[in-house]
Amino acid sequence: MEWFIIRERLIFCIEGRGDELGAIFAQKLGLLDGANKAVTDGIAADALTSAAILQLGLQTMRILVVEDDSEAAAAMMRGLSEAGHESVHAVDGAFGLLEAQKGGYDVYVVDRMMPRLDGVGMVETLRRDGDQTPVLFLSALGEVEDRVTGLKAGADDYLVKPYAFAELIARVEALSRRRETGSVATMLKVGDLEMNLIARTVHREGREIDLQPREFQLLEFLMRHAGQSVTRTMLLEKVWEYHFDPQTNVIDVHISRLRSKIDKGFDKAMLQTVRGAGYRLEA
Repeated sequence: MEWFIIRERLIFCIEGRGDELGAIFAQKLGLLDGANKAVTDGIAADALTSAAILQLGLQTMRILVVEDDSEAAAAMMRGLSEAGHESVHAVDGAFGLLEAQKGGYDVYVVDRMMPRLDGVGMVETLRRDGDQTPVLFLSALGEVEDRVTGLKAGADDYLVKPYAFAELIARVEALSRRRETGSVATMLKVGDLEMNLIARTVHREGREIDLQPREFQLLEFLMRHAGQSVTRTMLLEKVWEYHFDPQTNVIDVHISRLRSKIDKGFDKAMLQTVRGAGYRLEA
């Protein structure tokens, strides 16, 4: 990464965090003179970059962007650069595969629909070859079945176009953090209930439970928030992507179906109704 990019990011962070914190940070790095101006003379760019990242808690990632829309790719790479990350562009899945095989990337951001080799084919090939680098799929295909196909191919996350760039950055950085801690989640477990996010299977006490796509999505959300009360509004927004109340019993119907599948025939009921609040999955 070029030093002027780092410096702009440092100045931005200092100004955006308040005078007191900015002054403390600057004194530790020796970046400010008496007039609170950035000074760089005599400071090696590499050393400054490392110190800056350490002090600000930032991490510079190397990201492979695989996108056949040149304008969308340029905008994405510009935003990633402004966020302090390095990116490389591949124009389709075939070139993306060749570039990924060189190694050295923290995250792959892959468009799903591309000429020659699409994103699904690219990611399936990488996974067969043992490449476990986190993958974020971008696609205008937003139905549950489309997401399932992408995740089954080996993606770790799926973002539907159009999207807010701030969300893309947040998801990419989250994938990178999970990779560093060795915890890119492929399994969810609550008590004796297990969900495989790659195979899209659910088992309880070793018994396979057959779920419809929406039921799977609903259970995934409940498992990710196990022990917490989740409201109807949360379920409508996160599972159905409704930002309004459709005034139907769609949640009640799906909760009832899910409860009959994960609780019926077992000693303990896991899916609880929290009166006046919503629902809670208990181990």
